[in-house]
Amino acid sequence: MSKEEIFQSALIGKKIPILTLDNKWHKLFTQREYTSEIKRMENDLNQLLKRQAKVNEECKELKKLKKKMMDEIVILADAIEKSPSKKLEKEMEEHRRTVNECNEKIDGCEEEMVELPRQINQLNNRLMVATMEVCYRKLKKNNAELEEINEWIGNIRRELKKKVVRKQEKEAMNNQLYAYMHDIFGADVIEIFDMKFQPEENRKKNDEPVKESVPPEKEAKENDENALKS
Repeated sequence: MSKEEIFQSALIGKKIPILTLDNKWHKLFTQREYTSEIKRMENDLNQLLKRQAKVNEECKELKKLKKKMMDEIVILADAIEKSPSKKLEKEMEEHRRTVNECNEKIDGCEEEMVELPRQINQLNNRLMVATMEVCYRKLKKNNAELEEINEWIGNIRRELKKKVVRKQEKEAMNNQLYAYMHDIFGADVIEIFDMKFQPEENRKKNDEPVKESVPPEKEAKENDENALKS
């Protein structure tokens, strides 16, 4: 048993909507994923649906015509009984012939109306299987890309944590070094050497707007914690 036959047998008794009439079905595919096989089945299915609607309408019109002919036959029969004539008999014969033609065409329409739903359902199920193959192929590809992205994010987070720890170590070393320098040489001397060796940092400090005082160690720690959470 082929894969499609297995699917078809599993779908027995399941109500599947006509896919080509569902707007959401058309949104399942990109232009590239809209394969020639799917396009062909979509076209065939739409043709069957059009044929079903046409045959149904033809059957209604034939039954309407047949009823009209039968009603007129009753009137003609009464007229012939009262006043027989070749003209009335010919008209009666034409009506009977039309009724017989209607019966033959109605039988053909009703047979086709029995066969068409079976063909539509069968093709609709085949289209569903082809649709599922495309969708699950897309899901598999997307899941593979998601795994790659998650792995990349994990690596970046680990690297970020390492960088934050390294940053904290460097900041602690600088703070300790600066504190020792202040203790040994005094603030006035350090300020002079700051102007010589760190003129850019002093200028930035002077240019910064005055804001609520926050200990630098606390501010750096808060920034690092936010980075680790992201």
